[in-house]
This record gives sequence, structure tokens and C-alpha cells, in this order.
Amino acid sequence: MGYMTIDGCRVEFTDEPNILAVIRKAGIEIPTLCYHSELSVYGACRLCTCEDARGRTFASCSEKPADGMVIYTNTPRLINYRRTIVELMLASHDRDCTTCQRSGECELQDLARRLSVKDVRFDNYRKHLPIDSSSPSIVRDPNKCILCGDCVRMCENVQHVSAIDIANRGTKAVVTPAFGKSMAESGCVNCGQCRVVCPTSAITIHTAVSQVMRELADPDTYVIAQVAPAVRVAIGDKLGLPEGQNNMGKLVAVLHRLGFDEVYDTTYGADLTVMEEAAEFLDRIRNHGTLPLFTSCCPAWVQFCEERYPDLFDHLSTCRSPQAMFGAVIRQYYREHHEQMQGKKRLVSVSIMPCTAKKAEILRPESHTFGEQDIDYVLTTTEIAALIQRTGYRFDRIEPEAPDVPFGVGSGGGVIFGVTGGVTEAVLRRITSGKSRRDMDAIKTSGVRGPQGVKEFSVEYEGHTLHIAVISGLANADRVMRAVRAGEAHYDLIEVMACPSGCVNGGGQPVGAVRSSVEERAGGLYKADVNYQIQRSNDNPLVVALYDGMLKGREHTLLHRNFSQKKQA
Repeated sequence: MGYMTIDGCRVEFTDEPNILAVIRKAGIEIPTLCYHSELSVYGACRLCTCEDARGRTFASCSEKPADGMVIYTNTPRLINYRRTIVELMLASHDRDCTTCQRSGECELQDLARRLSVKDVRFDNYRKHLPIDSSSPSIVRDPNKCILCGDCVRMCENVQHVSAIDIANRGTKAVVTPAFGKSMAESGCVNCGQCRVVCPTSAITIHTAVSQVMRELADPDTYVIAQVAPAVRVAIGDKLGLPEGQNNMGKLVAVLHRLGFDEVYDTTYGADLTVMEEAAEFLDRIRNHGTLPLFTSCCPAWVQFCEERYPDLFDHLSTCRSPQAMFGAVIRQYYREHHEQMQGKKRLVSVSIMPCTAKKAEILRPESHTFGEQDIDYVLTTTEIAALIQRTGYRFDRIEPEAPDVPFGVGSGGGVIFGVTGGVTEAVLRRITSGKSRRDMDAIKTSGVRGPQGVKEFSVEYEGHTLHIAVISGLANADRVMRAVRAGEAHYDLIEVMACPSGCVNGGGQPVGAVRSSVEERAGGLYKADVNYQIQRSNDNPLVVALYDGMLKGREHTLLHRNFSQKKQA
């Protein structure tokens, strides 16, 4: 424990990693554009520069606190210094703020307003570069990049993908994939975490809002939507409602007003995934199949595994993700019940997801059925929130509505899919013989819950001790996969979600979420789980009815996929 004097106030510090953290602890929101507590210290923007009693200046994010230090955070010299930095950033920035996706939410724009930067005295010597929209998930605009390095460090340190880096020097410096490749040609797995930390709109979501609006306006289309669990607890962040609040009812109601003919709950699709993945897991255990079984709900993880660990390819579950399963089931249902489309000629399937990788998933041939793309468009939470704002609907005043039948009922096991550990917990509920509250509580306290990037625990099942790992964040997955490959770690089941903390922190969720708000989202899903009368996927009567009816004999066709033979080579 030590003490510092910050702007004349005595401030205690203990294990804070840097002076910036102590300053924030003192209630001073010192500006920064390149600092994230989850990333390595970079010290690029210099906006957090402070001054000590001797007049020495330093970046507070990269300086460790020491007992007895006296520092100042807002001297005239520092304020002028920060204003000059922002002005230089704006000088080399594409300043079409009124038409920018991040207008009103841009951290650079906020800083310019906060520091009263009204004029830009410097010329822009940077060459205008083409926008890269080759990826189905994200768009990269190098003209709006401020070279903070956040996206590079996220991609390299947290995700171990390293699809982008800073190339060249001086005014020619640019964040780009190697060798001038496009994002589609790089090793990008479409997780979108680079977009989450980008302070400007240099990396944004590849939006499909305009296309969906055209479909909704077409009288010959029957447009249905499915809504993922993690969306309902995050959309309120953009629309002025409390963090973590379950807004599924309001979202269903506003989607109906926007013109969607039916709105379904992807929790139902998650229940299907639990049924299939649990069956596959038990089959591998009982028949000495390939173990550990890797979950396959996260498309960014699936792509990462295919590209980095092709020798472990057979460990991946053959199950489609909840989105893909549900998309196939919905399209097959309307093939057989075309009359419910009220004479309209074409079904348009839209999924509303927390994840940018879902935009890429719907294009993969192994996720198609009968050679046909099951889902036409993916809108992220951020996109659907922006669409609601555009229409002027007061989301806080919308009266909730229930999802439509026959796919509007899910289980608690399905709704917790949006948080790390949720898939595993739902599978354990499925395979356990008991279904009392006490049995469910035993699973909850087994070690499956919590925000940690790697959780390891064991449970007993029919005389077997099942060793399980739950992972979020691809860097964590990379480390565990290396241990599995080397024979240093032995598990029966490994759940992986590409995004830290799971889908609640997905690449398509509202940006600016700090750890506390991500935890609120996870807590919102757990609260929803408690309020579900059905706790286990196999107790969902509509799922059971589907297996007894339309799915009979078609389980593999509609719910599983054939992975690319090229990836196995």
C-alpha cells in the first residue's frame, strides 16, 4: 500500500498496474485512446500524459505508481499538449462525421468536443486509401484509423489470430493485413473483437440493414427473424435502458412493428443444439470415439480450429450452431407449410445476433441445406438498435410481446448459451438423470460459471469422471489446444467461445462495454434462466414434438454439417 498526491489530493493505491489506474480511482477521467486494461500497454496516443512535481511529463498508462509521488493531470501545459495531439489526429483523419457510422459514439469526436478543438491548423499529407469491404463481417477504412494499435493488440494478444498489423512508418503507416492482402484473404476469423476496441470507425460492421429494409418493404416476401439470447440483454445499452435488462419482449414487439411477419427465439435453436451435441458427446464416451469433443457453436472458433489445428479437426462436433440449425428448421418448416405465408412468394430469413462471425457462417456451404443458403441476412445487436433509432420508435415505451409460435418457446438451458460456460451447463443438464432444482444447482456450482478465460472442472456421470474445460478468448483456446496436441492436457469436453466472456461480449454488441457491463449482461441471462419454467432442453415439449414430427429421419440433414474436405487435408 502506498500514497500519491494527485492534483493536491492524497490517493491510496495498492495493486494498481499503473498511474492511470490510480488517477481513475481518484475519480479523474483522464483521456486516452490506446489504453485498455485487457490489452498490453502500448503508450501510443500520449493523451494520458501527466506531469510530476519537477515538471517531468510521462504517459501515465506506462508508469508504475510509487509511494510519495506528486503528479498533476490538468495543468495548462498538459491541456494544450492534449489539444495539439487531437488536432494532429484530426488533420490526418477523414472527417465526414455527419455520415459516419460512429458519429455520436466516436471517441475521437468526443475528445475533440471535450477539449474544445474547433479548428485544425495542419494539412493532411496522408494518401487516401481504398476501403476494404471484402469481409462479410467487418469493413476496414484506413482513412479513419488513428494508429492507436488497439485492434492490432486485440487480434494478436487476446485472440492469437494476428490478421492485421501496423505496416510502414511516418505518414505512410497503416493498419493492414500482411502483404497488402484484403481482410477476406487474411487469417481473419470474423470475430469482430478488433471492431469492439476501435475508438473510431476505422473498423465497423459490414451492415445489411438496407437490404433487410428493402425485403421488409417488398409485398411478395414473408420475412421472419430469430433473436439470439445475448441480444436481449445488450440492446438496451444502445437504447437507454439498464445494463443487462432482458428486453426480449420489447424487441419482439418492435420487430413486428418494423414489418417482420414472425419473430422466433433462437433459444429454441439452442435447445436443438443441446439435444444433438449431448447425443454426440455420449456416443463418443460410450463407444470410445474421438475425445475431447470440441463444441461447434461459435463459427469464429470453428474457423480458427480448422486453420490452426487441422490435425484436431475430428474433435470438432459435427453439430451446426443454434443459428444454423434453426435456420434450416425454419426453412424446412415453410417448405411444408407454404400456405402460412399468406400467398407471398418468397421466404426471407433474418437472424439477429451478437456476433459478426455469424455473417460469415451463413455463407459457408457446409452450413447450407440441399445446396441452399438457409439464412439470408444477419443483423447484429448494434445494427438492429440503429434501425430502431432510425425509425423513431421509443423502445422504452414499447409494450412487450411474446415470440411467435411454433418456435417461440425455449428452455433455461438454451437461454444461457450467450455466456461462457452456458453450452456446457446446458449439456450437463441434458445428460443428468435428475431434474430437480437441487440437481440444477449442483451443475451451476460445479465450476462451469464465471468470467474466467479458462475454467477446468470434473463431474461424475454413470461411473465416469468427465474432465471439462470451458474457454473464452481465442488466445486461451490456442494455449489449451497446444497442450491437448502435446498430450499435456486431457479432457472429455471442451467448450470454446471466441469472444472473451462469450457472446455477451460479441463483436456485434454495442461498443464501450466495460467489464462490469459485460457481467451485467451475463447476469441478465442467468436471471432469465431462473424464470424459465423449463430448465432442460429435453423437457421442451415443442422440441420433443419437432423430433417426433418434421425432424424424424432428417436430423443429420438439418442439424449437422459436413466440414470442408479441404480443411481436413
